[in-house]
Amino acid sequence: MNRYLIAGNWKMNQGPEEANELLSGLRTRIHAEEEGVDIVVCPPFVTLSEARRILNGSDVHIGAQNLHHEEKGAFTGEISASMLTQSGCRYVICGHSERRDLFGEDDALIAKKVHAAQAAGLLAILCVGEHLEQRKSGDHEAVVKQQLLAVLSNLNKEDAARLVIAYEPVWAIGTGETATPAQAQEMHRYIRSILDETFGNEIAAGIRILYGGSMKPANAQELLEQRDVDGGLIGGASLDASSFTEIISIAQQIDK
Repeated sequence: MNRYLIAGNWKMNQGPEEANELLSGLRTRIHAEEEGVDIVVCPPFVTLSEARRILNGSDVHIGAQNLHHEEKGAFTGEISASMLTQSGCRYVICGHSERRDLFGEDDALIAKKVHAAQAAGLLAILCVGEHLEQRKSGDHEAVVKQQLLAVLSNLNKEDAARLVIAYEPVWAIGTGETATPAQAQEMHRYIRSILDETFGNEIAAGIRILYGGSMKPANAQELLEQRDVDGGLIGGASLDASSFTEIISIAQQIDK
């Protein structure tokens, strides 16, 4: 069984002043003796330094929500992988559905971002997932496979082993809808099969696949109990210290 990874994506919420209470609450609730779960928070860029200050010495890792694929240059408003590592980041989200849909990021660009992240020593969380019409038409597996292979085809086994994948059914993000545990497991198993075909069973078994579609305390246990669900990419529930730590506690208590 893979060690669970619970990651909070704050999206465009919590500036440095607003985040102080949330970060302090996490620091108070999450203690060094807790085992079995890796914990990540991904604040906005401007809040990274505050997160680093408050979480220093804790068991909570820091991640970013995005990066530019180039290392430096005339890219006004962008952030490079090395800037993230200098800011204390260990993880970075690549290819979130909102980046794909709202900002036009395609598979080729996302593959470049994953490469840039890994070259800088960051652990990339690659997001894949389908829209509602794609699921209804039966194209959901083909969509996810295309998104995956666009990145996997550029990785060797060593790089693949450092990848984290987050399956986010786009129709279940911010809508209150959630894939059933059976639907989540079905897609996670399918993703694992693609990893197996590409890199072999040992690598595939070790890559963590997170569920990223409206996981919250009320549904976390039944989702996390699924064989191929190795954690969660948490949106709204990560903005409340109590809810986020409750999900972490649920993950700690599962024995599968």
